[in-house]
Amino acid sequence: MILAAIDIGSNAARLLICEVTKNGKDLSFDRLNVVRIPLQLGFDVFDKGFVGSRKKKMLFDTIKAYKQLMKVYEVDHYIACATSAMRDAQNSKEIIKEIEAETDIQIEIISGELEAEIIYENHVAELLEKEKSYLYMDVGGGSTELTLYHDSQLVLQKSINIGTVRILTDKVKSETWEELKEVCKSIAKNYNPIIGIGSGGNINKIFSLLRSKDDKYLQVVAVKEMHKEMQFLSVEERMKKYNIKKDRAEVILPALHIYNYIFKWCNIDEVLVPKIGLADGLIHHLYDQLF
Repeated sequence: MILAAIDIGSNAARLLICEVTKNGKDLSFDRLNVVRIPLQLGFDVFDKGFVGSRKKKMLFDTIKAYKQLMKVYEVDHYIACATSAMRDAQNSKEIIKEIEAETDIQIEIISGELEAEIIYENHVAELLEKEKSYLYMDVGGGSTELTLYHDSQLVLQKSINIGTVRILTDKVKSETWEELKEVCKSIAKNYNPIIGIGSGGNINKIFSLLRSKDDKYLQVVAVKEMHKEMQFLSVEERMKKYNIKKDRAEVILPALHIYNYIFKWCNIDEVLVPKIGLADGLIHHLYDQLF
């Protein structure tokens, strides 16, 4: 069975196409293709409150292209979701109706809490040591999702409106930072020690830049050093030094800023980075809905 997930985030829109095979009780989710388009809807929404005409056209063109790719791969079922930027956009409902009328692609705007729940559906923590505490962390363009897993139980799911594009557009309130701090401090007090599990494009890129071939975990001390070094570099200098594209070079510094605060407040020393994101969770979520 071929499944697809479209994730329309505040910084980028992703299409993930997977082949799902079942062997007895075991399920295998094999990636066939991943496409990422840096739409950066959040720069419109968090600054002006709506998606402008240029970004709207880019989104329409992206969905049309994704529909054709799904056709080529003979996708059996798909799921399409939009997150923080579209949650905040004044014209999001209008845009979604127009996309469906033109492409037949149905897009659901999901809450931050559901976003955190879907990210967790990758179930990475269930494969780890049960007596330890694991905190899923996903720093996106518009929000940060935290999911705490302890003693084989899901104990907390929280979405906070702090994201890389929100920081770059100066739209994060001081009380929102305080909310993140209080949540993290409470986690550290009640569930210490904690091992982090990082998901999403930002932490995956940070991990790929820092790790050696044998590294399983991302060391927080290395992330702190990268942050210190990178904060004095321009976007162009980051692109050149780290060999990254412009849209990633723009958001990686505020991502480091957010992650380092979470690491500090939660007393996290190392982070497992299994190369997963919301799109992977959506595939699992879709499969569970079907069966």
